[in-house]
Amino acid sequence: MFRRYAPKSLYQRVLLIVILPIFLMQAVVTYIFFDRHWDRVSANLSNNVAGQIALITRLYSEYPDGDARDRVIDWALEDLNVQVRMDEGQEIPTDDRLSPFNVYNVVLDNRLRSRIDQPYRFDTQSWRDYVEVRVQLDEGVLIFLVLRERAFATTGPIFLFWLVGTSFLLGWVATVFMRNQVKSILRLARAAEAFGRGRDAPDFRPGGATEVRKAGYAFIAMRERIKRHLDQRASMLAGVSHDLRTPLTRIKLGLAMEHESPEIEALRNDVLEMERMVEAYLDFARNEAADEDPETFDLSALLQEIADNARRAGGVVHLNAPGAIKISARRSALQRALGNLINNALRHGDAAWIDASANDQKILVRVEDDGPGIDPTNYEDVFKPFTRLDEARSLSESGVGMGLTIVRDVARSHGGDVRLSKSPRGGLRATIELPV
Repeated sequence: MFRRYAPKSLYQRVLLIVILPIFLMQAVVTYIFFDRHWDRVSANLSNNVAGQIALITRLYSEYPDGDARDRVIDWALEDLNVQVRMDEGQEIPTDDRLSPFNVYNVVLDNRLRSRIDQPYRFDTQSWRDYVEVRVQLDEGVLIFLVLRERAFATTGPIFLFWLVGTSFLLGWVATVFMRNQVKSILRLARAAEAFGRGRDAPDFRPGGATEVRKAGYAFIAMRERIKRHLDQRASMLAGVSHDLRTPLTRIKLGLAMEHESPEIEALRNDVLEMERMVEAYLDFARNEAADEDPETFDLSALLQEIADNARRAGGVVHLNAPGAIKISARRSALQRALGNLINNALRHGDAAWIDASANDQKILVRVEDDGPGIDPTNYEDVFKPFTRLDEARSLSESGVGMGLTIVRDVARSHGGDVRLSKSPRGGLRATIELPV
């Protein structure tokens, strides 16, 4: 359950690691302050005020003489800073007037109950700076006005303000700091994603913390090694394929000058097969060595162009592609891959069906046919170079097992992939998935 609701991104997790201890520490400090300091201070203050009120009430009751009572009132003001007056013939109200924002009303009430024997009523709402306490005597109501700060600890709101303020300040500083640190990681991730889609990302510069810089430089070195490896492999394959054309041409010329015989016809077929193999290798090499920059174009228009070319060649193609499917890709490479799939579908079926769709995350292109199909156990094998199935389904435009290899290589070079499945029309369905 915790994993389900835990943050997924590095930025959110680091913020949680940094900010959560800050708020936990502040919560512990707040609890200790209010439980051990503020509560005790407020209890002591309320106890002192209740004791002073009880003392003044007793003195006032024991001195029935008016002058003596006046002196008690004066002493209370001078020595205890408590304002006292008598409302003769009055009675205290039945209900207290308590401030809803004062959490220590109960503390003062308990202290007054333990110290005063007469009925009393206190008011923490009517006065902003004072607490009013009324004590019922036989001749009237004795009214006390005590400074609020003498009855309760009033520094709590200020403490809470500074506590919350510093918490948010520390959280904001941590957020800004971590955002700057994570930016370098996000730049590295975007560069790696762009390279995986066939873009070079030459403007990437490592930055951030030392560890992130090391990862950035390691990515640049890895990118250069991969590019060198692809260039060397493509150059070697193109060179070998190109060099084979010269002896093949000489052999064809030699065979053309020979008399017709079954052996000569067999040799000619072998030469034609070798030429198809060379063309397939060159096609694969051109895709590997392509330095074409990605461009944004309409995929639906490209599919329409490929379908029209196939129809002019005599094929039956049904296209379902909504308008304006924008994609950023290498147009020639993608055209070669889609053309391979459509030609395979037409070679092994009576018609081909093309369906394209897109959402916010990916683009799907499905190519189906009504041919014999492939055994599902061979789906992965046909993507391997030079793999050929039986004559009923070779899946290669050139007949040497490179067709689907090129398709998957193009799809993966754009950050996507291709997968095979059985078509509801009875043949094979090839689905190319590309990122938006």
